[in-house]
Amino acid sequence: MHPPPLKVRPVDWAEAAARCLAIRRRVFIEEQQIPEAIEIDGRDPDCLHILASLNEVDVGTARLLPDAHVGRVAVLPPYRGQGIGAAIMTAVAEAARVRGDRALHLASQASAVPFYLALGYAPIGPRFMEAGIPHQNMSLPL
Repeated sequence: MHPPPLKVRPVDWAEAAARCLAIRRRVFIEEQQIPEAIEIDGRDPDCLHILASLNEVDVGTARLLPDAHVGRVAVLPPYRGQGIGAAIMTAVAEAARVRGDRALHLASQASAVPFYLALGYAPIGPRFMEAGIPHQNMSLPL
């Protein structure tokens, strides 16, 4: 039997906003209790967005800001641990390379640092608190 088809692709925010926000709302606002005012920050229209779908079900997303910061990386709970997050980050890196970015930057939640280390990101500076969650700045040369 073949594994289910995973599609990871850039999407147009105007067309896919509701789909990306549904994932982010479930992960960040509902699961992690991040205030909506922090999560929905008004920067999305200026970002490149990646959407991951498995068997036509939207399961993960991320955004790339104009300054090469990656954010809002989210995979729905039932789909974690299957390589979807890594596939999303690969798509983000490819989009950044095509755009001419020389490095990617992100603020990882402390619990996700091992995930980003495995993808080649390096920690920068001390950990800090954001939205009540410990974070670590990280960077990846492209």
